[in-house]
Amino acid sequence: MNAPRPLFPNVRSAVRLIAACGAGALLSGCIGNPLVDAKVDPASPVAADVARLTRANRDYPSFRDIPKSPQDLRPVAAYGREADAIKLAGDKLVRETGPETWTLENTEAFAAKARRDSGPDIQPPQPGEAEAFARELRERATPPPPR
Repeated sequence: MNAPRPLFPNVRSAVRLIAACGAGALLSGCIGNPLVDAKVDPASPVAADVARLTRANRDYPSFRDIPKSPQDLRPVAAYGREADAIKLAGDKLVRETGPETWTLENTEAFAAKARRDSGPDIQPPQPGEAEAFARELRERATPPPPR
């Protein structure tokens, strides 16, 4: 079976070309300098400055005015080498501190040393002590004098 061929195979591309040319022609009307005949209001506070600056015959900057690049910078390749060194150091740190690199051993001795280093044991307060302390503070408190 043969697929049917279109009668005019280039019609689509021709329509696209015509549409693109038409859009270009329509947009070409937008090209221009609207500021060529722009007038400055003489009553404007900047009118004198605008007139002075537009009439000034000044030299425009050129490429020779661009300063030379500094010579005391390190080469660009050194930044990449430093970045690679930092990445390698990070990878090494991850390898050295991974979960498979350490184990919990001798935890009782560690806990006993921590208890010794923390000082004497302080007994927790009894429930009645806090209430007695609060009652004593209420009894000692004196209300402010009436106005």
